Amino acid sequence: MSVQSAAPIRRFPPWAFAGLILGLVLACYWPALHGDLVWDDAAHVTRPDLRPVAGLVRIWTDLHATQQYYPVLHTAFWIEHRLWGDATLGYHLINVLFHGLSCGLLALVLQRLGRPIPVGPERLRPAVLPPGTPCLAAALFAVHPVCVESVAWISEQKNTLSLLFYLLAAWAYLDFDAARRPSSYARALAFFLLALGTKSVTATLPAALLVILWWRNGRLSLRRDAGPLVPWFLLAAAAGLGTAWVERKLIGAEGASFDLSAGQRLLLAGRIPWFYLGKLVWPANLIFIYPRWDVPATAIRWLPYLGATGAVTLALWLVRPWSRGPLAAWLFFIGTLFPALGFFNVYPFRFSYVADHFQYHASLGFFVLAAAGLALALNRLPSRARPAGRIACGLLLAGLAFAANRQSQAYRNGEALYRTTLARNPACWMAHNNLAVELAKAPKRVPEAIAHYEEALRLKPDYAEAHNNYGNSLALLAGRGSEARAQFEQALRLDPGFVEAHVNLANALNNLPGGAPEAAVHGEQALRLDPNSAEAHCVLANALANLPGRLSDALAHYAEALRLNPGFAEAHVDLANALAALPGRLPEALAHYEQALRLAPDSARTHYDLACQLANLPGRQSDAIAHYEDALRLNPDYAKAHNNLGIVYAQQGRLEDARKHWERALELDPSYDDARRNLRLLQQLKKN
Repeated sequence: MSVQSAAPIRRFPPWAFAGLILGLVLACYWPALHGDLVWDDAAHVTRPDLRPVAGLVRIWTDLHATQQYYPVLHTAFWIEHRLWGDATLGYHLINVLFHGLSCGLLALVLQRLGRPIPVGPERLRPAVLPPGTPCLAAALFAVHPVCVESVAWISEQKNTLSLLFYLLAAWAYLDFDAARRPSSYARALAFFLLALGTKSVTATLPAALLVILWWRNGRLSLRRDAGPLVPWFLLAAAAGLGTAWVERKLIGAEGASFDLSAGQRLLLAGRIPWFYLGKLVWPANLIFIYPRWDVPATAIRWLPYLGATGAVTLALWLVRPWSRGPLAAWLFFIGTLFPALGFFNVYPFRFSYVADHFQYHASLGFFVLAAAGLALALNRLPSRARPAGRIACGLLLAGLAFAANRQSQAYRNGEALYRTTLARNPACWMAHNNLAVELAKAPKRVPEAIAHYEEALRLKPDYAEAHNNYGNSLALLAGRGSEARAQFEQALRLDPGFVEAHVNLANALNNLPGGAPEAAVHGEQALRLDPNSAEAHCVLANALANLPGRLSDALAHYAEALRLNPGFAEAHVDLANALAALPGRLPEALAHYEQALRLAPDSARTHYDLACQLANLPGRQSDAIAHYEDALRLNPDYAKAHNNLGIVYAQQGRLEDARKHWERALELDPSYDDARRNLRLLQQLKKN
């Protein structure tokens, strides 16, 4: 787009512009501000073992320390955890702030492009943006619903923070391009390195800068324009290839789910941009997890998409003598999308080849082009019609903001997110599994969770995570331990390196008579796969505690589990149970029970285990009753708690209360011999 001159932002006071952007962003994301952690957020918010200063060192030096090797991102999370801990409001607010700052920076970068430049022998007629483009582009980006996934999802701080550094680098580089000051170049390079350390999609920035310089200047100089960016391209290539290796070898983006031929990948790359353009033009039916295309079966039908991509590129190239803007925007959009077009394996391709957050950076090209088109149209309207045109733009922004607000409501919690996903994508096996995980957190909803696990496995029988999670839910139900074990074993047949399945199978074996030796084997295997797994140390300790002569080893593994994760409530309980069995160690055990309750006050199991110890202490029966009652308040179907509470009531002479609890225990578990024996003894006592 070329017009006579660009209107600087000063026509709209900076404070008013900043306030407008902040207001728009808050209006869009208000429903998500108090949202819970969803899906992999817990893997991004700094784990307990990484919270000390030594953990910060590991974030930078250990490729395995975090889910993805983005040290700048995880340093930011580390700092944020120091500031507000696990409170999700802080993380949501910082994501909204980063998005708002990026909107403002986008306007400043576009304003910088509007400044006059020297016209020399290497430059054609400079291109400028229509007046009003910077503000309008920033506002469109602020409110468009396709950005919701990146801003409302805590994990995608990698998007919001990396874009902030990306735009800062671009702003500083344009300053360098104008004045050739080494300090500007150094500043730009520093911001680029920070962007790469936050998310590797920013590796596309050097190419984007060349496109921008070509658009503005009309041609590129190898020495002036491309030369200073050579180090950037080398850094970008290293970051991109490094991320591709991490995705394949450490995260698991390889195997049958990723087996596509070169031709299929090319056709996929032709299909994906049109999907994203459709969502930008008409942002309806946005889904957290889109249906996964069957590429081998459908790719040949995508030839028109690939042809259209080539045709559009050629057409825009031909019209460049009259307007370079559309081609520049198109090249920026396709080039920034390149890492997510299917040529490289990324883990989310397991369940979908497209996701809204993949186009967060690339969408800037579309927003700038759309804003330039709207601004040009407004500037060419007769003066009497311009107020109506501005009202129409305001209504467009209001409509987009309303849609973004509605979309962000799905991020209130995991259940809302996955139910919304399944309403629009019923065959999403990932959403069925994730919804089941959310439901299983409430004991009363475990049967509903099991139904979703079964649906996930019907849709995808080789889904190891669902087998593992299904086993966890079955283990919560009386009499279904053998079924749970079978699910864990199936998960390990599908994925022998599945640490969590080894841990869960070891847990199941620990609950079986004589299962400790085999449980220890799986605990040791889990530790070989992940030596820093607090859960693996704990489950191995539980197994060793039941083996002759291994109690000291068990205590050492409990201590290591709590060193790695001081907030590991279950490890405190398990250690307390081990200590309670040792002469003279009961006071230590009680301290660990109490610490576990401080960490997880809603744990029915902790209340139950503590009550069992208190029931045998002189003068502590009333405390035991209180904890048994808390356990039953949290889990009314806790058969063992009913039985043991009945025993304490009987010791106090409250035989009718005892009878009710023993009968309830038998209702819940008809095979519960202890409860049956207690009832029989009560009947004999009454007869006598």
